Amino acid sequence: MANKDYLIKDCCMMNEGQRTFGDLWIKNGRIEKMGGVITLPGDATEIDGSGQFLLPGAIDDQVHFREPGLTHKANIYSEARAAVAGGVTSFMEMPNTKPPALTHELLEQKYTIAAQTSLANYSFYIGTSNDNLDEVLKANDKKQDICGVKIFMGSSTGNLLVDNPLQLDKVFAGSELLITTHCEEESMIRANLQALKQQKGKLEPSDHPIIRNEEECFASSFKAIQYAKKHGSRLHILHISTEKELQLFTNMIPLEEKRITAEVCVHHLHFTSDDYARLGNQIKCNPAIKAPHNKTALWQALLDDRLDVIATDHAPHTWAEKQEDYEHAHAGLPLVQHSLALMLHYVNEGKISLEKVVEKMSHAVARCFQVKERGFLREGYHADLVLANLETRATIAKENILYRCGWSPLEGFSTPVITNSFVNGHLVYGNGVFDESQMGMRLRFNR
Repeated sequence: MANKDYLIKDCCMMNEGQRTFGDLWIKNGRIEKMGGVITLPGDATEIDGSGQFLLPGAIDDQVHFREPGLTHKANIYSEARAAVAGGVTSFMEMPNTKPPALTHELLEQKYTIAAQTSLANYSFYIGTSNDNLDEVLKANDKKQDICGVKIFMGSSTGNLLVDNPLQLDKVFAGSELLITTHCEEESMIRANLQALKQQKGKLEPSDHPIIRNEEECFASSFKAIQYAKKHGSRLHILHISTEKELQLFTNMIPLEEKRITAEVCVHHLHFTSDDYARLGNQIKCNPAIKAPHNKTALWQALLDDRLDVIATDHAPHTWAEKQEDYEHAHAGLPLVQHSLALMLHYVNEGKISLEKVVEKMSHAVARCFQVKERGFLREGYHADLVLANLETRATIAKENILYRCGWSPLEGFSTPVITNSFVNGHLVYGNGVFDESQMGMRLRFNR
């Protein structure tokens, strides 16, 4: 199906630190022309962008959409639909599905599902275990087609935990792809858990950051960096949650030249351990949301570029799975529908500039992963675009939550509004209405 042409009129375009007022023309799924007054024949659909900001669509480098095997929680269709409604036009999804994506055959099955059901653009990580080195290294021949390799260096599901030092060394030595790591030190977590159980007996949600503390996160991140430095690997550490870890990262060189980069997630910028009293297991996640001084330090490191990108680690679970006692309640938060809007709230609060939000949620992700022709407002690029109204606010409520799990830890919170989302020039979401006649595309990478 051929894309319609669109002409977005009188908007403020945000791109690469600049604000440009004027029009943007979408033709054949790409940005044809931008800036100034553009006049077209009558066959282009006009959209009034006055009073709104036009942003490149957000690219979320860490989501869990649960398909295949865990579709009682979510699936690619439901969560990608929520993503585009929130201005996330591309996602990279993690391998801890059921079965886990530990082979290229299983990985390609996920790409097939996404091609048929995802309204957003998509990519999937190849997972690592203690015994799938051959499959991980096969990805070297598919560098342009796969976002990266994922290593769980701490607790995870199934056999995705890699705790064999020899296997870790071989992955870091042999992988030519970007390696992402979940860094938590499993032995320290287990010791902390047992010590606290002996001390207290029954545990509660507020114990989570004591069990999964700053020291174990630092130990694991430090270990990953040592492997990366030893082999010159391209390492990207996910969901940094502690002040202590920030000493491991630098802002002294440009992002494109960094071999070691870091991500921060919106929940670690928004919540602190003080929120367990109100939200309990709703905000139980790994790594844990920790004491307030960590949040303060994360914000500073984000603003000074020690932290490179903002993501969600979107990890939905059913409400029932969150209502179990602390030890059995599942860890993870659903966030992808509200991440960009939440950061726009902080723009309004003066905590961060709109330019920096666009940099960290679009430009820097594209640079970090070398995403081809996305992440910027540039003529010739795919038209993955978002119109946002920072003057209007909407309250997050069960009635407007699109996650299959049907709940959010942000319920009752009001944010600015995402009014329109274009994916490959297709207006997939406009003022609350979806057009599901076209699916997203597989991301490609300049490697």
